[in-house]
Amino acid sequence: QVQLVESGGGLVQPGGSLRLSCTASGSIFSIYAMGWYRQAPGKQRELVATITVGGSTNYADSVKGRFAISRDNAKNTVYLQMNGLKSEDTAVYYCNAQIRTTVVAGPLGYWGQGTQVTVSS
Repeated sequence: QVQLVESGGGLVQPGGSLRLSCTASGSIFSIYAMGWYRQAPGKQRELVATITVGGSTNYADSVKGRFAISRDNAKNTVYLQMNGLKSEDTAVYYCNAQIRTTVVAGPLGYWGQGTQVTVSS
């Protein structure tokens, strides 16, 4: 079994910063792309940022220049540094990872339980 556990969410004022972390554990053979998604009330889940094993990144236009994704492959952990937060960034943030559990299994997508980020004065 594989688990993704997120941390770092909370309440922050507009213009503030937060750093999210997500660590994968369990029966892991290898981890491929990792990423962050978010879902605001009444809206569909959307991509925030992704990062490959080699460190190539991709961002939603709405967060470019404000958010930075990184990963520590030795720790099976992905981070999301969020600066210049706006009220429209308020959402539940979910971690996603493409993981192979055995040498013969293909990669499957796994999700964390989500962490709430609220931007409000």
